[in-house]
Amino acid sequence: MTTIGMLHHRKDPTTVLKSYAFAAVAKAEGIDFFYFTPKSVNFTKKTILAQVYENGTWQERECPFPDVIYNAGSPEKLAVSKDIIGKLRKEIPFTTNSIGNKWNVAKRLLAYKDFAKYIIPTEIIQKMDTVHQYLVKYQTVAFKPIDGRKGKGIYFISKEGTSYSVKNNSETTKYTKPQLDALLTEQLATGTFIVQPYIRSVTKSGLVFDFRLHVQKNGEGEWVVTTVYPRVAPAGSLVPNINNGGYTNYLEPFLQQEFVEQAFDLKRTLEHFSLSLAKHLEQIQMQEFGEMIDEIGVDVGLDQHMKLWIYEVNWRPGCPPTFYLELDVVQNTIRYAKYLAENRQVLAKARQTKRVHKAQQEKPQEEQPVTKIPKQRRQDMPIIGITGSAGKTTTKAFLSSILRTKWSTFEAKDYWNTTEHTKKHAIELANGYEAAVLEYGMAYKGVITEHCRIIQPTMSIVTNVGLAHVGNFDGDVRQVALAKSELIQGMDQRGVLVINKDDTNSNYLTLKQFKGKILTVGVHTDADYKAYNVRYKEDGMTFQIKLRGKEISLFIPILGEHHVYNALNAIAIADYLEFTPQEIKQGLLFKKPPRRLTLYRCIRGITLIDDTVHSHPQGVKAAIDVLSSIAKRRKVAIIGQMRELGDLREAEYKKVGEYIKEQDIDIFITYGFRTEEMNAAAQAAGFNSKNMYHFTNKEKLHELLEKIIKQGDTILIKGASKTNMFETVKFLADLYEGK
Repeated sequence: MTTIGMLHHRKDPTTVLKSYAFAAVAKAEGIDFFYFTPKSVNFTKKTILAQVYENGTWQERECPFPDVIYNAGSPEKLAVSKDIIGKLRKEIPFTTNSIGNKWNVAKRLLAYKDFAKYIIPTEIIQKMDTVHQYLVKYQTVAFKPIDGRKGKGIYFISKEGTSYSVKNNSETTKYTKPQLDALLTEQLATGTFIVQPYIRSVTKSGLVFDFRLHVQKNGEGEWVVTTVYPRVAPAGSLVPNINNGGYTNYLEPFLQQEFVEQAFDLKRTLEHFSLSLAKHLEQIQMQEFGEMIDEIGVDVGLDQHMKLWIYEVNWRPGCPPTFYLELDVVQNTIRYAKYLAENRQVLAKARQTKRVHKAQQEKPQEEQPVTKIPKQRRQDMPIIGITGSAGKTTTKAFLSSILRTKWSTFEAKDYWNTTEHTKKHAIELANGYEAAVLEYGMAYKGVITEHCRIIQPTMSIVTNVGLAHVGNFDGDVRQVALAKSELIQGMDQRGVLVINKDDTNSNYLTLKQFKGKILTVGVHTDADYKAYNVRYKEDGMTFQIKLRGKEISLFIPILGEHHVYNALNAIAIADYLEFTPQEIKQGLLFKKPPRRLTLYRCIRGITLIDDTVHSHPQGVKAAIDVLSSIAKRRKVAIIGQMRELGDLREAEYKKVGEYIKEQDIDIFITYGFRTEEMNAAAQAAGFNSKNMYHFTNKEKLHELLEKIIKQGDTILIKGASKTNMFETVKFLADLYEGK
């Protein structure tokens, strides 16, 4: 059983309220938990005189060293025990590490450049001239303590002619220049201050606000969004901090009220930004200190041009003040602590990253890499490039999850599959990874060749050749296959290639010149990696496969036979790389990419199937198959546009309409320009026109849904992301309280 020790500077756990939450959640998770201070550590006996919560009280117990330590105390108050904590760190993993104060974080982000554009120009004040120079340039500035918390000690200064307006808390005072200099000099005597231009986010009613982005590591060691919420200042205040009388709100209604049509995109932007920044900051922490981080709180604002600015980053933000998320925060921390205890090699990888980074810095300048894969990358490092008309992202997610069971693996972010993204990935691959899984997207001839020029894969997967982007290839799927073949031609010619034997269009791939090993996957034909006994389960698929002469049963937590192919692609590569069946089985329990056949279980037995990222004929039919397979009562299909089909649009829309009739769908609804062609085909095939609808107005569509949806319905919403079909998912989830 895993044991977690909470390290704190206070001796009495009753004065640390979150200690109770940690004790309760740990018990519920089946984890031993105790509370301790540095002075209670005995290195000779490797024991700690700790506090254990039992029968409603804290009781003193002598406990062996824990498997992992959650560092909960204030750094400045733990500084007196620096040597003890240093010795503990050498023996026991710590979940939490300081990323420094807001000034240090800003300097790091500026140095590493990726997020530099979001940093507000900032200077430490050494002399008063700095403040006046900022006032000339920006008119209004914020003068704040470098280690300030909760909005305290901030002065907002505006130049108004020959005088200055200074706002502190809710009070505004006029100053002459000598008076202002005297005020600031007095403050500078108390500590270090910085100056910044004042970036102001204001609601329609004139109240100042910002957003708190709270992200954590979960039980799989992955970054997740705990919550994003706005903080609104009271009238007259410039500081949207809860401790200064501000208040919070739920994100979605706030965005709907303030930003209307931009609300959903802004929500996605904030969530993506928070996760990307967390991963970036952790990479910096690993490179500089060989440490990982597990939780950050980021305060951001929006200027009048809707540009995001980082106000500050806190490395241990605490629980959100509302929304009843205290236990969610603690649960993530406890589960991550368990993950870290059970995967100590993860920490070893962080330390290795530091060593690699240090070695790079110490190399002569002429040896430093520029844009291509750095020389420091392991020469035998597997680099897997994935392309295909469908399934790229899910295959990538499956494979990365398997490889991470024992290797430090770089995985391209969701939707990061352009050549510009590949250029960024080329730089990141210097950071001590043992494998890389990349997604090579394309809409035109020559794009994949450019991907391979930037990073040449040693192994490749072509998931399938379908009709995505076929309109850019004169409606000829063979030309699409030739463009996909650029991956085969551009990879290591003696590497490993995986192709789909069931996909007839893959026969058009150019394989003659390839000298490497070809592995095939299939479900309906014999292949090197064939799945059989494929079955739908409530939240995923089961199937069997033979690996190394033994039959094993596998489960993937995503619906659809087409996703079995994606899993097979990953299995083929992992098996070739000598991952064990158990490691493969564990890795297939992956974190599913968002909005890909995501299920929402709602009240009244209603089920929503969200498949609103991409839409092409293969994907639409696959989603309809899922609807038919899991629905227990009425089957409702809401189908949006399929884009870039060119001259094939009419024929492919006709096939979808006929497939709707073939699969006995009960209600068929289309949305978008010319999608009524699907309705016409369904009706011609014998579909009852009374159960068929077409819309180009989403509000009208939603009005209908509110009238016709019944208890027990299963509803598929399928459409390309540019058609914003997710708005319909959100409408139904809100209407029926999706879980």
